[in-house]
Amino acid sequence: MARGFFRRTGQEAASSPAAQQHTHDVAGRSLPLRIVENARAKRLTLRIDAGGRGLRITVPPGLARGEVERFLGRHQGWLEARLARLPDQPQVRPGIKIPLRGVPHLIVHESGRRGSVSVETVGGAPALVVHGERAHLSRRLADFLKRQAKADIEPLVARHTVTAGRRACSVRFKDTSSRWGSCSSDGNLSFSWRIMMAPPVVIDYLVAHEVAHLKEMNHGPKFWALCRELCPRTDEAKAWLKRNGGALQAIQFGE
Repeated sequence: MARGFFRRTGQEAASSPAAQQHTHDVAGRSLPLRIVENARAKRLTLRIDAGGRGLRITVPPGLARGEVERFLGRHQGWLEARLARLPDQPQVRPGIKIPLRGVPHLIVHESGRRGSVSVETVGGAPALVVHGERAHLSRRLADFLKRQAKADIEPLVARHTVTAGRRACSVRFKDTSSRWGSCSSDGNLSFSWRIMMAPPVVIDYLVAHEVAHLKEMNHGPKFWALCRELCPRTDEAKAWLKRNGGALQAIQFGE
């Protein structure tokens, strides 16, 4: 659980950084820094969010402030090297391409029609034509991907849950930076709508992965056997997501 992590006394408690928004400067960037106290943690662990959009440190309970700062200092070089290898973070705008189900589509803006997004062919190539005001283009594309995710993923959940012999209580769509999907202990499935930029086999794998967790809440041999039963191309899709997932997470849909 996320809560206060610094051990404080006296005056230091009055201005606790644990109650403030944390950032960390690295490689010329100021990144959001999230500190998560975990009762089971035996040591500090550092993670870069997908797309390099932030940092996360998991710490044991009651850790002193100085320990976290020294830990970050020791890993500054590692952070700089990893961030340098991350893909660019393109802002969604007319003239660039983003993939839809693995196929690159040119973003085209047309202001003369009511705000919507349509899949068309422009100049002989696939395109996402965004109508309406330019200021709302990024949001409309994000909403479009959410609708596509709902249309593709809900039927896949229905099919895979029948095969697995389990029921999903709900299916939700989010824009998460740390994971592509999740399955809660009470059967709620969540998916990042960004997965609609991946090829269909990768979308199918992600759904199979989370549905398999309805039966096996772990990553043991039985889980992977069920995942491969639901999606025979699991290994191929898993490798694709590991290679390319960071680039999909890096695309900026903010206005």
